[in-house]
Amino acid sequence: MAPSGLLETPVFQTLEPLVLASASPRRREMLSVLGLEFEVIPSGTAESGGEGETPETLVKRWASEKAQAVARLRPDCWVLGADTVVLLGSTVLGKPSDRESAAAMLRLLSGRTHDVISGICLARRDRHFHQTKAVRTQVRFKELAESEIRAYVATGEPMDKAGAYGIQGLGGFLVQTVQGSYTNVVGLPLCETLQWLVEQGAIAPAGA
Repeated sequence: MAPSGLLETPVFQTLEPLVLASASPRRREMLSVLGLEFEVIPSGTAESGGEGETPETLVKRWASEKAQAVARLRPDCWVLGADTVVLLGSTVLGKPSDRESAAAMLRLLSGRTHDVISGICLARRDRHFHQTKAVRTQVRFKELAESEIRAYVATGEPMDKAGAYGIQGLGGFLVQTVQGSYTNVVGLPLCETLQWLVEQGAIAPAGA
């Protein structure tokens, strides 16, 4: 089970078995800090394809594939899958392959507005439940000096993040404005996710 976070008094409680089908430490932390208890089972599925799909359709499919893969292992649990992409115009920016590709992504994003789109999927096989959603947030970067790009890439933070930055970490200095869900940019739109879980009876406010 995941730790119940840093709060002595949790905000939410888990009512039914819950599984996070993601290895992302950011998604795990966002849920656990609120007091939720859940199992973490990375799906191991590949983020493949995408030709002819809209970005929303793509991330919903990836999230669905993650959730369904794990739901087959835990059919009596609520399984949450999620995936996030960064979209600049019509170009999808994934995770950089090395430091040079990270720097190249940051140069592209410098002084421009891009979209962060997360797909989320909630599935439970024994109840024949399977739904997906997509959430979009607009993020604008300040104009970045080459020295800033190099210094940020040298920290190593960009390497495991779509778009080569983490808004919740050191990369926060890159961001000028955010329109929409901040937590979506971190990797999981919390408002939509928690409301979904409450509606299905998987979680509830603490003490409810």
